[in-house]
Amino acid sequence: MPKNEVLSGSRNFSKVYNKGKSVGDRFVVVFYKKNGLDHNRVAYLASKKVGNAVTRNRARRLMKESVRTMKPIKSQGYDIIFIARNTIKGRKCKEVQNSIKRALKKCGIKY
Repeated sequence: MPKNEVLSGSRNFSKVYNKGKSVGDRFVVVFYKKNGLDHNRVAYLASKKVGNAVTRNRARRLMKESVRTMKPIKSQGYDIIFIARNTIKGRKCKEVQNSIKRALKKCGIKY
């Protein structure tokens, strides 16, 4: 993932959390906000509620791989934060991918 497509910095996260919208699904919660750029910026998070470090890293890897193997996101100009729920433990990539697709569909973001 190119560096300009990674959402970073507490200021950017705060903007998405405070002024953006959120949609939840079975395994993920998606926060999103228009960013005014010609590309999307994405972040993947898993809190300590998900589990220990190994479990959190697996959850992030599952979400990254799910988004990577999907068709490219056609809607451009969004800041998107994918947050793992604790139900993601022990799930397969395809299940997480379906959950992300449903959440993006609720957001109105085309993929």
